[in-house]
Amino acid sequence: MAHKHTYDAEGKQLCCTAEEKIYAKAGAANFIEEDDCCGTKKHRHEEHDHGHEHSNIDGSIFKMFMPAVISIVLLLAGIAMDHWFPQIWFTGWVRGIWYVVAYIPVGLPVLKEAVESMGKGDVFSEFFLMGIATIGAFAIGEYPEGVAVMLFYSVGEVFQTMAVSRAKSNIKSLLDQRPDEVTILRNNEPQTVKAEAVDIGAIIQLKPGEKLGLDGELLSDSASFNTSALTGESRPDTKNKGETVLAGMINLHTVSQIKVTTAYTDSKLSKILALVQNASSQKAPTELFIRKFAKIYTPIVVFLAIGITFLPALFVADYIFTDWLYRALVFLVISCPCALVISIPLGYFGGIGAASRNGILIKGSNFLDTLARIQNVVMDKTGTMTEGVFDVQEVNFSAEFDKDEMLQMVNVLESQSTHPVATAIHHYVGDVDHSIELVHTEEIAGHGLKATIHGKELLVGNFKLMDKFGIEYNLDLDRIVYTTIAVAYDRKFVGYMTIADNIKADAQLTIDKLKSLGVKSTMLSGDKHTVVDHVAKTLDIPNAFGDLLPEDKVNKIKEIKAKGESVAFVGDGVNDAPVVALSDVGIAMGGLGSDATIETADVVIQDDKPSKIPMAIHIGQQTKKIVWQNIGLAFGVKAIVLILGAGGLATMWEAVFADVGVALLAILNAIRIQRMTF
Repeated sequence: MAHKHTYDAEGKQLCCTAEEKIYAKAGAANFIEEDDCCGTKKHRHEEHDHGHEHSNIDGSIFKMFMPAVISIVLLLAGIAMDHWFPQIWFTGWVRGIWYVVAYIPVGLPVLKEAVESMGKGDVFSEFFLMGIATIGAFAIGEYPEGVAVMLFYSVGEVFQTMAVSRAKSNIKSLLDQRPDEVTILRNNEPQTVKAEAVDIGAIIQLKPGEKLGLDGELLSDSASFNTSALTGESRPDTKNKGETVLAGMINLHTVSQIKVTTAYTDSKLSKILALVQNASSQKAPTELFIRKFAKIYTPIVVFLAIGITFLPALFVADYIFTDWLYRALVFLVISCPCALVISIPLGYFGGIGAASRNGILIKGSNFLDTLARIQNVVMDKTGTMTEGVFDVQEVNFSAEFDKDEMLQMVNVLESQSTHPVATAIHHYVGDVDHSIELVHTEEIAGHGLKATIHGKELLVGNFKLMDKFGIEYNLDLDRIVYTTIAVAYDRKFVGYMTIADNIKADAQLTIDKLKSLGVKSTMLSGDKHTVVDHVAKTLDIPNAFGDLLPEDKVNKIKEIKAKGESVAFVGDGVNDAPVVALSDVGIAMGGLGSDATIETADVVIQDDKPSKIPMAIHIGQQTKKIVWQNIGLAFGVKAIVLILGAGGLATMWEAVFADVGVALLAILNAIRIQRMTF
């Protein structure tokens, strides 16, 4: 097999070690540098034309299997002339050359890899083990077995490559969602240009069925888009004039115009693709252990094989060198750790691919491991379990104040905030009166906003804000179920507004699935406790706390972790940064809405659905289960056949099963996660 190195678009090498070649084989990067068996280097660019791509795949599979086909034809012919149709001329050096010719197509690339690995300081690689084992078999005259071992190993490598490609198909399809070219309007004339060359402010014309190449603002009155490339959901999403549309979305009906607002490399999809492509660099502890184990285990096995060859001469009366060398060679073939080195990373990568197919971005296999052991999911309320879309229910202001004037001032102050409450007030009041001048505007974390208007202090926030500034009010807050926004002006209590938020459609399903997985749920919110208790009671969340400041949330997380529970925190990934930092894994909801969530969270739920939280945990659990099944299978079978090989009870054929057979079984097990329904 050729050794491949992946590079990013800037030419930076992404993987180069023998252990990491698994990721290069599937060819997900923009460029692949491939060393052919003659030592020359050639570069090829990934094809995006699907018809051409399919023909390339078919041709690639044919080329991969061709060396094995040549070897197996010559091997079977040689075995036939040895046992079934004896030929007088098929003896001596002729017979030896025949099997050498059968060996070369499959053996030469492996021997080349062994030499290259040794040149990089990796002496005891799987290629080295297979090389010395098969060359040793030739040295003692076991030609057919020497060819057969290398043949089956090479066929196993081809199937491994195909399995990796299959496992990466979800991510590969995601990578193909970004078009290379877009149609822009210049002087009202459509022109097709490279997407990366489009400037901010350019107008893109998007026809029905076309994919958008850059992020932008919709200029047309409305348009419907398929967002499956970003969210995993194919349900149409209708956008109105002025709303943001993202690269990768597919226009469904009418010709639309979009004003580009973000450079090609800074689009949401570009960041998502970079995140997925780099996910393999974040190794899980199990994966890191196996890699370290292989580096120690392989040299030990080589020295044990040397011991099996020579030490019996000191204790066995009828010692025959070739017999004990054969046992040592069998021992070496069995000991090859490729089943572990390949199937385990493949299992984790399959988990990442399965998650991405469902609109969940997991930044590394280490987070898959963490998700698998989560015991308590701590979640924010607003925007996580509720829609985060508020509507003003009622306004209760004192008759001492002009209601319309106060609402205008509140609207002006709330226009300084991006909180959903501010949006609700803006929708209720209407356009902002810019003639009202704000002075000394200040946001007080966990409380609300303060500013000076007409020389007098205006406070808008929760009742803790009133308490903080000594504003007196006479209300029974426990009787108000909805979220309340208190208002004070000129040191006097003006009154309050009530705002309601709807529980998400799949919130109940989320809690039920968490319970079925044996995971606790806890709700922490800065909203008033009556609202939090109402939502928690509706969803049957056992632990819920309201009226919390950011530092209160931190303390609650510390209390949970002090009990020895592993914690995942679900929020927006920005405002709750201290809590995210304390949790074992941070999960951001609605990653499409914020660049910061993609940067800060460990896991990003792209479509804002809380039901993806238990799905992510389930994927983590299934991935870890499969990985440990493969570890048990590889170690179990190898241990048995190693003992049999050292005792002379196993031949090269059993060794081939213990190596290639177990590797293929482990790989087939690893790619099961791609077929699972979550």
